[in-house]
Amino acid sequence: MEREQCWVCRRPKETCLCPVEAPIPIRTKIVLLMHDREWKHQRTGTGRITCMNLLDAEIIHGLALDEHPRLRALIDNPANACFLLYPGAGSYNLSTGAFPADTVGNRRLVVFLVDATWDGAKSLIRHSPRLLELPRLMFTPSEPSQFIIKRQPKKEYLSTVEATHQLLLALESAALDEYPDKQRLLREFYRMRDYQIERAQSDKNPRRRNKNRGTPAGEAE
Repeated sequence: MEREQCWVCRRPKETCLCPVEAPIPIRTKIVLLMHDREWKHQRTGTGRITCMNLLDAEIIHGLALDEHPRLRALIDNPANACFLLYPGAGSYNLSTGAFPADTVGNRRLVVFLVDATWDGAKSLIRHSPRLLELPRLMFTPSEPSQFIIKRQPKKEYLSTVEATHQLLLALESAALDEYPDKQRLLREFYRMRDYQIERAQSDKNPRRRNKNRGTPAGEAE
């Protein structure tokens, strides 16, 4: 008999990972730009966990997103101050207080995060070059990733939910937002991670089990 499925998190209902609490209210709008590969194959990645736990967060998926109607609507709305969370030269480092708060004014802060593997993130940016025309944000991670079941190129790379958590901490420190429940995203992340570890340990196929081992995760998962 086919198991009943939760149509929100897309897992069997007995292992549903949907939050039982209402989403966290924040002023900033978090928008995940999800690589199509993640959208199709990650049933409950950390990006979806992020959106389920933050009020008014959303996912835009695709690869070449420059002319995506929803993305353009957000960027072209004069009531929004849009930024891309993407490190590199020219990015404002929130950890050092380098943020042009005067450019936001009374507009709503909208932050786009790329949700993909690190290679997938570079591919999405390459196919969506207009994203780099947005002012960019970055931060210095305060702790390494705890996504221990994924391999990533560098220890400072974070999963999407961890990156969002640290972004909100940095925005609160800069007096740009309030982050009322600082444990919520990490709590849901650990719940998902521990479920995946348990499944991997019970998997009798050594090839799949070894694939899930690795060092702390990266910029996005």
